[in-house]
Amino acid sequence: MVAARLFLAALAIGLPWADAGQQLRTEAQGAVTPIAKVQSLLQDMVAKGIAAKQEEATKFAAFKVWCDGTRRRKDEEVTAGTDLIAKQTAKIQKAAAHIKTATARVQELEEDVGRWKKDQQSASTVRAMEQEDYQATAADYSESIAAVEGAINTLKKQDFDRPQAELLQQALLQVKSQKLVPSHAKKALEVFLQQADSVRGMSDELNLLPAAPEANAYEFQSGGVIEMLEKLEAEFKDKKAALDTEEMKAQQNFEAIMQQLTDNTENAEHEISKKTESKAESAQLKSETEGDLAATTKERDEDQVYLDKTVALCKAKSNDFEQRQNLRAAELTALRKALEIIGSDAVAGSGEKHLPQLLQIRQHATSLPQLRNGQQSPIQDRIAAFLDERAKSTNSKLLALVSQRVAVDPFTKVKKMIKDLIVKLMEESTAETEHKGWCDTELTTNKQTRDSKSAEVGKLSAQAEELTSAIASLADEIATLTDELQELDEAMAKASSERAESKAENAQTAKEAKEGQLAVTQAISVLKEFYAKSAEATSFSQEAQSPGEDAPETFDTAYKGMMPEGGGVIDFLEVILTDFSRLEAETTNAEAVEEEDYEKYMFESKKDKALKENAKAHKEETKVNKESDLHATENELKVTQEQLDKALAYYEKLKPTCVDSGITYEERVKRREEEIVSLQEALKILAGTDIA
Repeated sequence: MVAARLFLAALAIGLPWADAGQQLRTEAQGAVTPIAKVQSLLQDMVAKGIAAKQEEATKFAAFKVWCDGTRRRKDEEVTAGTDLIAKQTAKIQKAAAHIKTATARVQELEEDVGRWKKDQQSASTVRAMEQEDYQATAADYSESIAAVEGAINTLKKQDFDRPQAELLQQALLQVKSQKLVPSHAKKALEVFLQQADSVRGMSDELNLLPAAPEANAYEFQSGGVIEMLEKLEAEFKDKKAALDTEEMKAQQNFEAIMQQLTDNTENAEHEISKKTESKAESAQLKSETEGDLAATTKERDEDQVYLDKTVALCKAKSNDFEQRQNLRAAELTALRKALEIIGSDAVAGSGEKHLPQLLQIRQHATSLPQLRNGQQSPIQDRIAAFLDERAKSTNSKLLALVSQRVAVDPFTKVKKMIKDLIVKLMEESTAETEHKGWCDTELTTNKQTRDSKSAEVGKLSAQAEELTSAIASLADEIATLTDELQELDEAMAKASSERAESKAENAQTAKEAKEGQLAVTQAISVLKEFYAKSAEATSFSQEAQSPGEDAPETFDTAYKGMMPEGGGVIDFLEVILTDFSRLEAETTNAEAVEEEDYEKYMFESKKDKALKENAKAHKEETKVNKESDLHATENELKVTQEQLDKALAYYEKLKPTCVDSGITYEERVKRREEEIVSLQEALKILAGTDIA
């Protein structure tokens, strides 16, 4: 552990491994003591931390000015865009309302025009029928008047005795035949004609007497008939005049109605034209405004997104700045506290008094004897050459690095380093084997899922029985896992209790260490506590929150303290801690081993528990799913493709780590086995055993 920490310390201050040992030897010989080196490092870190804190505050002040200006400007742009959207929306709604009103009015007018045109056709038809009736009636009246006038004229011309009456009879018969002549007039004419026939008969009898003179057909006796006919004539003329007047009024009314309908139609068609034109203009305005609205909305939304990202960025940066400043202040406090402890009599005074003596008398198996006296075992060269040869033959970078470390590391640290590497490689092998098993299981399960989901849907009829059996099996497995989890909890509780007891014993032993050891431990605790907290600092995600590239430069990663310098100081303090008290180191190592074993056990147990809990949850979920599937078999056909797609997607997720990892699992296993064998053979060399 000390060698590893010394190696980290060397890296932290930028020194090769061998140079770090040389520096410690030089410091131990009086040029610069380890305590003085630690004090110098702490003082440099304090100065650097103060300067970095001020520089960070200056940058953030400029960034805050940018945040305030950008937020205010984008707020104004978003507000203006929202107001413009409201106006454009109102304009669109107004145009839509006008279009709706105009469309309704046009439809109403078109219905009126259609109705008026039908009214014109109806009026024209009625007028034609009225004219036809009028012409027929007027013709009847004219014929009747003419017949009556003819009869009257004939009768008046016969107002003297005459021998013949045929002409009169024809005229009276013509009057009688008129359909407009009243029945009483027709009867009077019939009586009159009968009388005329009687007179004509008497005349014929008189003609039988040859010596008698010729007599007239009848004496004129038609005065009453003429009077009746004159009344009929006057009546017919009055009715014809009334008929003509009525016809004239009807014609005038018809023309007035037609004119009104024509005017209504023309006015409506004119209004339809205007409304249609207005509606088209409103539609064009609405379309143009909708285009403007879409553009305005897009621009406003982009401004809003930019504003939201800016606000989120500024808030995150502000929080991060506050955390960083607090962290830097805490770091400076921790460094000053450590510097105070190192400069105290318990450390600096005891170091000047005891450390030079320790460097002279420790010649046994301690952590740094060879590093301080500069000696190395000849066998190290042999091991280094052996490992270098194996590294070239197996193309192993790890063996090459180990061969370099073997050449310069202390002898005792070489053996421990090789053992640690073997353990590490075995742990990696175990982890990779578990990962390989997991991958094989997941790939096999995934393939089975893909294959099963690709099977014929016709197999669904038999799936109900399989699901019933699977549900029962899952119930048994869940019960078994529940019992195993309970047993595991009891075992973990027992291990924790035993670990607590052992930890208490080790703590009591460590408490008996020297005063200087306690002081150094306190300094280490101060620094470690700070850097442990600083390591948990939340990383700031510039990529996810930055709205653009116009923000001034500030900081894009979380500040976790001056870790390289801090790590170097801690490593040097641990070297000093080892020099102060071997007992403290052995107790601490024992505690560390026990804690490591406990943590490993707990880790494995928790992992096992997590796996069992996951398995239980998975089985419970699977059981629920299968119970649901049992009741939803008829719907399985629909979701089969979706489940297959999910299986394919999961397969794509498995491919990078389980399929397409570059080098095959067998090649990695072979290389790791060769490295382990080489390291084991190196251990044999260290133990004095020849390479087989």
